Amino acid sequence: GAAPAPRRVRGASRLSVRRAAAEPLGLGSLVPDTLREMETDEEFKLAKERLETEGQAALTREERARRRRALTGMNVPSFDAFVAERGVTPLRRKPTTILQVNIGLYCNQACSHCHVESSPLRKEEVMSAKTANRLIELMDNSNGSIKTLDITGGAPEMMEQFRPLVIAARKRGIEVIDRCNLTVLFEPGQEDLPEFLAGNGVKVVASLPCYSEENTDKQRGAGVFSRSIAALVELNRVGYGVKGTGLDLDLMYNPGGAFLPPSESKLTEAYRSELGETYGVQFSRLVTLTNMPIKRFADYLHREGKTEEYMRLLVENFNPAAAEGVMCRDLVSVSWDGRVFDCDFNQQLDMPMPRSFGRKGGDEKNESAGLTVFDVESLDDLTGTRLAVDNHCFGCTAGAGSSCSGATA
Repeated sequence: GAAPAPRRVRGASRLSVRRAAAEPLGLGSLVPDTLREMETDEEFKLAKERLETEGQAALTREERARRRRALTGMNVPSFDAFVAERGVTPLRRKPTTILQVNIGLYCNQACSHCHVESSPLRKEEVMSAKTANRLIELMDNSNGSIKTLDITGGAPEMMEQFRPLVIAARKRGIEVIDRCNLTVLFEPGQEDLPEFLAGNGVKVVASLPCYSEENTDKQRGAGVFSRSIAALVELNRVGYGVKGTGLDLDLMYNPGGAFLPPSESKLTEAYRSELGETYGVQFSRLVTLTNMPIKRFADYLHREGKTEEYMRLLVENFNPAAAEGVMCRDLVSVSWDGRVFDCDFNQQLDMPMPRSFGRKGGDEKNESAGLTVFDVESLDDLTGTRLAVDNHCFGCTAGAGSSCSGATA
């Protein structure tokens, strides 16, 4: 059915007051601060230098080899052999219900745990109107099976195709999730973002790795926590996270080191207490996410000499129930350039679905480029295909499980 008409939201008349109040607090753009930190941070400088000299593909291969060496030392077989030995249902696709789209890697932050390696320097990797329009066609061609459009980045709200995709999906009665870093609310051009999101009934999933300023800023950059709290207050003001409004505001936690997240229920109590009593902030649900041993977090593990320790932790906490519930069974992930993947993590490791999965087939010459949104008529074409897995997948099956929607078991 059609989406409800955009609702009138509380707080719209306060917009100019909010912006005026934000400026004295120094809550302008975070980009200059982020760029300064990147210029002086030795880890970022080293990573940038290696990327320029060796290339992303070589770094990704090296990262995979480190994980493989760690698992070999523990006599652990490949991930798919490991799960098969434990009686997990074969790793094949179910009908797609969630279309997750990374519409660009540009971000006003550069977080230490970011598996996408977003930053203000990623200006070129941005989705085109042609690719966004093709996604809308796929929504129309998938016979109502797509229930959710999950938009991520970078800071997705800063991309040109964000609002057109939101409006198109809502017009088709499809739920929209905005994966928001919160600080984006204070970037130039985003003055009306809370009202836009609320008016279209978008679900907001916001990153807040800790309820303490010290831990959050350590992971996400100086000044991020204070801006995040100010943004949560603004989202509350237009009804997000407030019971009875129908506007969901979920917070996402990820560990600040090489350990698994605690139980969602216990951590939720601590977040509600700290954020509610200290800042008057309300939210709908807390979601926990395991740090995947890839990209910036993999670099951290290597520097600290903890790659084997962390892989051992993931393997020893393997949970068959979590493996049954992995998000890739009914989610399709699309990159900014229109390539199609089983999940966002495979996307960042450049593991696209093969072109042969498309109705138009593939040829050997172009097979390595991977499947794109232009190679399939409908996402229904992908049902029953084999999931691409590797040793990073232990991250989604440890403990209570991990997915973009939180625990899976």
